This record gives sequence, structure tokens and C-alpha cells, in this order.
Amino acid sequence: MPRLVLASASPRRRELLKQIGYVPDEICPADIDETPLPGEEPRRLAERLAVEKTEAIRDRFPGDVILTADTVVALGRRLLDKAETREYAEQCLRLMSGRSHRVYTGMCVSGPGPEMRKRVVEARVKVRRLTDAHIEAYLESGEWEGKAGGYGIQGAFAAHIVSVTGSYTAIVGLPLYEAENCLAAALGKGA
Repeated sequence: MPRLVLASASPRRRELLKQIGYVPDEICPADIDETPLPGEEPRRLAERLAVEKTEAIRDRFPGDVILTADTVVALGRRLLDKAETREYAEQCLRLMSGRSHRVYTGMCVSGPGPEMRKRVVEARVKVRRLTDAHIEAYLESGEWEGKAGGYGIQGAFAAHIVSVTGSYTAIVGLPLYEAENCLAAALGKGA
């Protein structure tokens, strides 16, 4: 049996995999440049980053199955990057307030041979109109740190979500329906 390698340090992705009965044999985050190419659309960016993460570590795990993923948040064509500062997180929250945005999660399952199974799953998220008090409370929670678009849907921010259209687990970081199908095929468990 090939081993399963998760190329992500995200505890959320590990938990999601566990929900569907997969425990990675190894965790090996792929370190790549995630800068969007000029004019690159969000859907294409999510797919490219997932594939590049696979390519970055593939040679280290011959014969194994590698799972990579990347989540991109966009308001129209405007990308909302991972929030590294409180100021940027606040800017994202104010932009999303009272509006819908899209979340694209690119996923790639490669191996044990040369085959790559790629998927991009899109979801739409509508956020309530946020007051200054809502924004301040969420920023104080610290949950925004390192999250695309400055929020995590699985935490306190869930109270501000009016609706979700599409895969909830893709918004969290890994579309489970697609992951199960790709992993079952790659690991020979049938889909």
C-alpha cells in the first residue's frame, strides 16, 4: 500500500481528512511562492498553487500518494490574501461586509504513479453587514491570523455568515467529497 503524504501544515485539513477516515502517514508542508501571476484569476491560482505544491515535494515521495490543497478568497476578481496583520484582516472584513464573496479550493492528489487528480471547488459565502463592534470583537479573537480573507468559517466568524452556496468543507480548506473520490482512486479503495 502506498503511504499518504499531506503537504500541508493546516490542522484543519488534518481534521477534515480524519472525518472521512484518512490519517496521513507523513506531513510535509510544501514551501512555494504563492504570489499570483499578473492577471491570474482566483480559480486558476487555486489550481496552480495546489499543483505546484505537489511538484515541489513529489520527488521526495516516489510511490506514495500526495495530497495538496490551497484556498483562495476573492471578492470579484480581487484576491483577499492570507491575513498576516490586524490591519489587513480589518480591511478584508470591511470589504466583505454585507456582500458575497467566493472561495476557491484547489486540490491535487498525485501518485502512486504519474497521474495527478486535480479539482477546484468553488463556494459562495454571504456575510452580514458587519458593525464596527463585530469587526473589533473578531479581530480581538485572533482567529483571523494566517487565514485567507482574514476569517475562518469554522470559528466565531460563523455567526456572521448569512449563507453558503457550495461545499462548506472546501471553505474550511479541503473539499471532502472530491478528496474522498480522488484518494479512494489513488489508494485503490474504489470510489
